Amino acid sequence: MASMLVPSKPRRGNICLAASRMAARFSRSFGRPGPGGLQANRFIKLNYWTRRFSLYSIPDSLVSCPVRFASLSEIGILAMRINATYSSRVAALFIFGAAIAATTGCSSHAEIAEPPRSAIVAQATPATAAVAEVYSGDVHARFESQLGFRISGKIKARLVDVGAQVVAGQVLAELDPQDVQLQVASARATLASAEADAALAKSERDRYHALLEKHFVSQTDFDAKDNVLKAATARVTEVRSALSINQNQAGYASLRADHAGAITTINAEVGQVVAAGQTIATLAHDGEIEAEISVPENRIGKYKTGTPATVELWADAGKRIPGHLREIAPEADPVTRTYRVRVGIDQNGAPLRFGQTVRVYFVDVAGAGLQALPLSALHERDGKPALWVFDPKTKQVHLVAVEVNAYREDSVIITSGIAAQQWIVTAGVHTLHEGQNVRPVDRNNKAVTL
Repeated sequence: MASMLVPSKPRRGNICLAASRMAARFSRSFGRPGPGGLQANRFIKLNYWTRRFSLYSIPDSLVSCPVRFASLSEIGILAMRINATYSSRVAALFIFGAAIAATTGCSSHAEIAEPPRSAIVAQATPATAAVAEVYSGDVHARFESQLGFRISGKIKARLVDVGAQVVAGQVLAELDPQDVQLQVASARATLASAEADAALAKSERDRYHALLEKHFVSQTDFDAKDNVLKAATARVTEVRSALSINQNQAGYASLRADHAGAITTINAEVGQVVAAGQTIATLAHDGEIEAEISVPENRIGKYKTGTPATVELWADAGKRIPGHLREIAPEADPVTRTYRVRVGIDQNGAPLRFGQTVRVYFVDVAGAGLQALPLSALHERDGKPALWVFDPKTKQVHLVAVEVNAYREDSVIITSGIAAQQWIVTAGVHTLHEGQNVRPVDRNNKAVTL
């Protein structure tokens, strides 16, 4: 082999000899990287360089394996052959670059293992009284009255506004009373006339009665006078009733609250001419209150009157008030296709106002075995819900499909798929992969003792 690599010029031979010795010293210092390194781009393949420089006289032992990489001693031998064929500058450049690549490859030959990342884990909590459904609604009085005048007329005054608290009998609005007052006056005059006719008829009847006793008039004449008296008396009764009606209508010119409560709507203004019975205002009665919600038709079959519920004010989250389902509409709304449901609220002094937004929670009393987890723990696999389960033995996580019972504002109720006391990753679930090593910590980034 030495005869094959003797250069044609002594100066080049000295450079090649020095390169060979240098490569040998580097080889003894760092060792041979050996075949099959993972950082292939950091080594120099002999078969590449032999073809690059047409060095077909290199021994087959150096290039027989296509995945074998050069050691520093082989680099020196190859450099001698390059120098014999090309210039000393090419050989020097080759030695410098190859030595750096080889030594670098030796230091990073082994792949660095991925360190375990921290993962927040927690155990599922039992949800034996898991919430089955949550609906949004608003607060209403159990009884509401649509108030209107009992007679037609022109509104003269409106004495309350929306939101006003009123007491029973309080005047809310008034009509122009001129017409009804004239009707009352007319009825009174008619009554006076009827009473005068009745008095005259009674006088005539009494006189004929005296004449009848003396046999100056016949019984027929007396009966006629007696009949006139009866008609006059009936006429007085009729006119007196008409007067009472007109007096009542005069009172109807004032719209009064029939119960204590709050005015929730006003539908007419001063100067407007309204018909009898037209709604002027809505009165929500004091006393019982309830929440009104809309339940879709695919859920309405789960509930019945008396089902327990819990009501939570949107403005006071966390404070829940007990209640019960009181009323279910017999038919769905033709537009929304939902059923109107009213839930009675056991107020017990709770500061509720009409129109407030509430959440109504229905409790699933048959929810034994359900598990509750933070909503952030939920992931998916093939479009279905899944959770990352931490294995304390292998320190790895595995994605497990689960069945969800219900979704809450900040939690999820699991029906099946996980066992009790299992540790579940509850944050950063989108950054994990199957079989990944993790370090379990709590929400304060403290190690969890399993």
